[in-house]
Amino acid sequence: MPESPSGTRTGHETQVVRTTVNGVEREAEVATRLTLADFLRHELRLTGTHVGCEHGVCGACTVHVDGAAVRSCLMLAVQANGRRVDTVEGLAGPDGELAPIQEAFSKHHALQCGFCTSGFLMSVAEALKEGPIETEQAAREVLGGNICRCTGYAGMVDAVLEASQTSYPTAKGEHA
Repeated sequence: MPESPSGTRTGHETQVVRTTVNGVEREAEVATRLTLADFLRHELRLTGTHVGCEHGVCGACTVHVDGAAVRSCLMLAVQANGRRVDTVEGLAGPDGELAPIQEAFSKHHALQCGFCTSGFLMSVAEALKEGPIETEQAAREVLGGNICRCTGYAGMVDAVLEASQTSYPTAKGEHA
């Protein structure tokens, strides 16, 4: 095993990560090369975040870090040190009540196998923080950063528009 300039063996370095995940303070010692996705799934047992392509393309691993959507397969767990991370498990209320986007995805059958769903939900949740999504084109743009191999996206578009209406009752919610 090669040595670093400090004389320690490389490849086995660890670091303590302290982060707030879904509102709960968490701490773990992790390998410095561990991705945030693997930290969430394997260390914290939050398996709603899925790993698809491992190249940041598919969006299945999307989570929020300090309120912004990120691809957790491209971020190291140590980069989340001192930051707030929200996963799909954190979308529902403390009593288990689903968020409007989760309700809408269910109602509109906006999933099939479900593998990509958490990434879509997190991307849409971030977009809804910015304001209403009022047209089919705008909904498709929000969904465009994630990939689904099972659906035709029509149910997802309808779900996004309905969730926007629920979150912003004054929004038009028209199909363009």
